[in-house]
Amino acid sequence: DVQLVESGGGSVQTGGSLRLSCAASGYSSNTFCMGWFRRVPGLEREGVAGIGIDGRTAYADSVKGRFTISQDKAKSIVYLQMNSLQPEDTGVYSCAAVSCPRGVVVAAADQYEHWGQGTQVTVS
Repeated sequence: DVQLVESGGGSVQTGGSLRLSCAASGYSSNTFCMGWFRRVPGLEREGVAGIGIDGRTAYADSVKGRFTISQDKAKSIVYLQMNSLQPEDTGVYSCAAVSCPRGVVVAAADQYEHWGQGTQVTVS
């Protein structure tokens, strides 16, 4: 089974930075697309960033230029570097995985099959 465990969340002041990690097991980084999503109570889950098998990336407009998704395939860890954090970035951040073909980034949450428990990010 694919298992995803997030870490790195916390509380930070406006303008600060955090790096989230998603440790994955039971999958192949050469056949799975990965994504980061966030959820705020009362709102729908929002896609933040995704990375494909070949390393191509995609971002939500709200985080472009501030967040960076990357992957260490040797360690099976996907990172989300978050800079210039704003209060509206507050939420529970989850990573997700799905088997995918080369050349794509999976953006829609309902296409992902495996999810971590999430880590809280609070910006004030």
